[in-house]
Amino acid sequence: MVEFSSYSGPMDRRYGRSTISDTSTNDAGIGVGDIGQAVPLGIAAGSVRDIGTKIKAGANAMEIQFPGAVRGSRQAQTPEMYGKDQRTALRELAEVTEVNLTTHASFGIMGLAGADQQGNFSKEHKKMAIDEIKKAIDFAADTAKGGSVVVHTGEFQRPISESSWARNPEGAYVFKGYPGEEKEAVFKIVDERTGHIAAPVRKNQMVARPEWRRAGDAGYVNATKDYEKEGFSYKRGEKVYVDKGQYVDYEGNPISRIDRVPEYDTNTGRFKVKTYGWDDFVSEAEEINKEEAKRKGRQLTDDERYTPEEAYIKATLETNAAQARGWALYYGEKFEDQRDRIGRLRKALVFYENLEKNVPEDERWKFMREEREQMSSVADILPRNRKMTSELIKEEVREAERAIEQAKEASSSQEAQARDSEETINHVRSIEKFALKESFDSYAEAGVYAYQKTKEMGLGEKPLVITMENIFPESYGSHPDELINLVEKSRNVMTQKLKEQGVAEQEARKAAEEHIKITLDTGHLNVWRKYWQDDSNKSRAENDDGFKKWMLDKTEEFAKRNMIGNMHLTDNYGYQDDHLSPGEGTTPVKEMVEIARKYGYRGPLSVEPGADATTDLGDFWGLMKTWKLFGSPVYSAHAPIRSDVPKRNWSNIQYSYFGQDKAPYFIFGAYAPSQDWTLWTQVPLE
Repeated sequence: MVEFSSYSGPMDRRYGRSTISDTSTNDAGIGVGDIGQAVPLGIAAGSVRDIGTKIKAGANAMEIQFPGAVRGSRQAQTPEMYGKDQRTALRELAEVTEVNLTTHASFGIMGLAGADQQGNFSKEHKKMAIDEIKKAIDFAADTAKGGSVVVHTGEFQRPISESSWARNPEGAYVFKGYPGEEKEAVFKIVDERTGHIAAPVRKNQMVARPEWRRAGDAGYVNATKDYEKEGFSYKRGEKVYVDKGQYVDYEGNPISRIDRVPEYDTNTGRFKVKTYGWDDFVSEAEEINKEEAKRKGRQLTDDERYTPEEAYIKATLETNAAQARGWALYYGEKFEDQRDRIGRLRKALVFYENLEKNVPEDERWKFMREEREQMSSVADILPRNRKMTSELIKEEVREAERAIEQAKEASSSQEAQARDSEETINHVRSIEKFALKESFDSYAEAGVYAYQKTKEMGLGEKPLVITMENIFPESYGSHPDELINLVEKSRNVMTQKLKEQGVAEQEARKAAEEHIKITLDTGHLNVWRKYWQDDSNKSRAENDDGFKKWMLDKTEEFAKRNMIGNMHLTDNYGYQDDHLSPGEGTTPVKEMVEIARKYGYRGPLSVEPGADATTDLGDFWGLMKTWKLFGSPVYSAHAPIRSDVPKRNWSNIQYSYFGQDKAPYFIFGAYAPSQDWTLWTQVPLE
């Protein structure tokens, strides 16, 4: 027996929100009215009329998507290509047909950290990205009167194997970018002053640096000099306790990390050099973190903790600085030598000039000397060039002055290089620290704008929501744990921003939770399959089941946290985001939606067009296949529903009417007043 929802008026469009108890059609409790279609403007539609055609074909919900960024084009439109009249037309079209609209900000925005195409970061790119989100928020406010505004994540690229979620509790890899990535992974370091990538750091790249002098054993030593620097403070002669392994100078005094000195090998007469690998930098990072925590008297925050890649680049810069200081010292000593020499030469010059003035002309030859340049193996074949001693001294003075100038320039430039390296050490950050701080701030700013726009336009029943979409696995924000981190930290920053504007903390936190959520893209999550590490002791089917369980568990985690604000329904085979219709690949789309609804999600479900636009009759067929997957009921309009009338299903009619422009023969759902009834807009009741 088929049960219908109660009739609530002549314009009731709740036909697609099924309450059917008969499960023989594979019904999941989700009707055609619950599942909509994404429409990228410039690709699948190019005008308000095209959007109207999509609605007429049967879409009951629609996500308006913008491929363009900054300046739009015919093929990649932006929100600002739609003026007041067009926005009004879209709004009225949606209202009269009772179609729910949502919005997707520019595809060209991949994260809000401010990264450019070269991977560097800048405030200019960050502002540009935020402005694109604000343009989409304004469009959503004008046309959809609120709702989800999808934003791509993808804050920066990072090695998959090095993430905290890459291993299971037993230490085995669950995800890995490629075989051997854990040995060859590349980390990026950012100079926070400029936002530029300072240097890539490779795990398999060794670094040669001095072997630092350390205390062999713990115990008390007599201080041989006064010392006061970075936590050390003692006077000459005091008893000072030294920990084993602590940095000490050549007299055994404990010194800070920045003042450490290399070991000297008396056998070779050279300072010792050691080759350091990644594990050494892991240990060094932990050592630095312990020192910092002790100095600050508290645990360090994630942003304060040194990472191995930061320790790696710090070591490289320290070596550069030490080399520059060494040359500066070398040239500085030459400067002192030449200054002393020129002083002696000037005294000699005065002496000889006075002496030569009082010597008769015929006796002056006694004070003439051969130029040093002529004192060579070719002296016998070249004419002798003899000069007065005072003239030779003047030449020596000029030579010494040139040497002083050279020493001054060389020493000062090397000292400047050392200072630059030391200053850079204070400003290098791992890309994760740098980018995420910028991202949290940007998403929070966008959330505040959505909050303010919601209040300004009275959209309380349908607030504007920034929904971060899990994008491709190669970039941060795709993995569920990363997406959760982005949402939670951005909400914290948004809360703080609202408090600074005078909003009470409780209201600010509630607003942050309401205006920052996620768009769960089923296909993007399924692409993680190519990086899933199969268990060699299990069959392919068993490994597929393990990955599917991971997907469903992560979906449930999102749902339990009430983070889902939008869903994209796409499918693939776990390699590329080809946008197959749901049910055509290996993605458990139906189960993921059922989990979300189990925990109360009633938001948008949008089928994103893709492969069907090329391999089938058009992008609308992807929507119909999704209706079929979810078992949306279909009945004949030309006979009453009786037990003796065969029940129609999607395979009977899928390619015979839906998505075409001829008069309807079949209608579906829980409500159909007549077989030829239409709205005044001539949109068929479907």
